[in-house]
Amino acid sequence: MLADFAVVPMGVTGGVKELVAEALRIVDESGLSYRLGAMHTTIEGDSDRVMDVILRCHRRILELAPRVLTSITIDDRKGATGRLEGKVRDVEQVLGKSLSRV
Repeated sequence: MLADFAVVPMGVTGGVKELVAEALRIVDESGLSYRLGAMHTTIEGDSDRVMDVILRCHRRILELAPRVLTSITIDDRKGATGRLEGKVRDVEQVLGKSLSRV
């Protein structure tokens, strides 16, 4: 399973980078493969572990903020693994170049 998710703290003043880092620690410590994006994080693993990590992130941020909005998009394909890197690599191969531009 691939899951793209964002945990958005509400009702806090100032920036939220420390809260995002707190959630990312949970993802990192899970041992699942993941990729941090500018507005979301994508993780890959079996469905139970993926959902557990997302809920732990949500609950942790709810401890630190009065309100939390969490959005999740799931791509679940039986028997598929390595899709976190593979899906991007497949499109890059078609285009003949890397898609990352910073």
